[in-house]
Parts: sequence; C-alpha cells; structure tokens
Amino acid sequence: MPTPRFLTLDDVAEILNVSWSQAYALVRRRELIAIQIGGRGQWRVEVDELERFIERKYAEARAGAVPAPDEVAPEAATEPEADAGSETAGTETAGTAPARGRRARR
Repeated sequence: MPTPRFLTLDDVAEILNVSWSQAYALVRRRELIAIQIGGRGQWRVEVDELERFIERKYAEARAGAVPAPDEVAPEAATEPEADAGSETAGTETAGTAPARGRRARR
C-alpha cells in the first residue's frame, strides 16, 4: 500500500506527541498549513507540510528563537523585587492615583 499523502489531526498529534487540540491550534494559528475537507472538523495535513513545519521549528531552535529553559529573561534579572515587608510597600507616591478597578480593603 502506498504512503498516504494526507494525515488527520489525530495522526499529526500522534506524530508530534501533542494533543489533538494542540495540533488544531497550530492549524488555527496557521503555523501548520492544513486544508479542510468536507464538513466540520475534517482537517487534513499533507505529509510534506508536516515535514516542513518540523524543519522550520528545528531552524528556529538552532537560530536561538526559542530560549533555553535555564536562561533568565534580561528584564527579570534587572528588575528589583518589591519587598512586601518594607515601609513603602503598598503606599502611593505623591501625585499618583490607585489603579483603576481596585479598591482598598479595610
């Protein structure tokens, strides 16, 4: 039997080791190109398109588009943390108003 040209989203999810809804989200966001055949939920992904998708993701990873898990975001490393126990925590500076939608609890 020849290799099938198209895969269902169930097949794609199994190949990528993700859930069906994650595979569908890739299609919805147009990260993975698919065609809709017939009625509702009948999506098909061409085998070649899936291979191109995988290659793009590897290229992004090689280019550093995806940060390594042990890397810290630069802004997180430079921002000082608020000290909840300090005297100024939760007080307003002169000329500033409280954030909208928040009321002080008594």
